[in-house]
Amino acid sequence: MKSTITREEAWELLKEYNQESFHRQHALTVEAVMGWFAEEEGFGDEAEFWSIAGLLHDVDFERYPEEHCKKAVEILESHGVSQEMIHAVCSHGYGLVSDVEPEHKMEKILFATDELTGLIGAAALMRPSKSVEDMELKSLKKKFKDKRFAAGCSRDVIQKGAEMLGWELDTLLQKTLDAMKATEKKIESEIS
Repeated sequence: MKSTITREEAWELLKEYNQESFHRQHALTVEAVMGWFAEEEGFGDEAEFWSIAGLLHDVDFERYPEEHCKKAVEILESHGVSQEMIHAVCSHGYGLVSDVEPEHKMEKILFATDELTGLIGAAALMRPSKSVEDMELKSLKKKFKDKRFAAGCSRDVIQKGAEMLGWELDTLLQKTLDAMKATEKKIESEIS
C-alpha cells in the first residue's frame, strides 16, 4: 500500500475542511495510533499509508456531517488520492454511514480504533493527570461498561471491530491504550 498524498498534503487538506481543534486533535490521535499499529502488527513498510488513512478518516465530518464518508470520496478524488486510500478512509464508517466494508487489516483496525480513541480520550480527561500515561486497562474497562460515559462512542462498533480482527475485546482495549500512551506527547506537540 502506497499513498498518493504526502503527510503534509494530507494535513493541509484536513485543516482546510476541519477548523475545530477537537476534530484536528482526533485526526492526529487516530493518525498516531494507526502508525503505531502498523509497526506493532508487522506492517512497518506501510506505516505512512496507515497513518495518512487515520489522519484523513474524518476529512468530511466537520463540514458535511450528514454526508460523512460520502463527501470524503469527492474531496479525496479531487485531490488525486488513490482509490485504495479512499476505500480505507470510507471503510471506517461501515454499517453506520458507509457500505464500504473493511477488508485489509489496516481498515479493520481503523474501524475498531476510531470510536475507541474517543472513549480513551474522554476517560483521560476525567483523570487528575488529564493523561493516558497512568491509565490502566481496568479503569478503561470500567468506563467502557458505563454506557452513559462518552455515550457518543459506540461500544457496539468497538466490539464489532475486535471481532473483525479476531481479537478479544481486552486485547483491542489494551493495544489501543498502549498506542495512545506511546504517542500522546507527539500529538500534544502537534496541537500546540
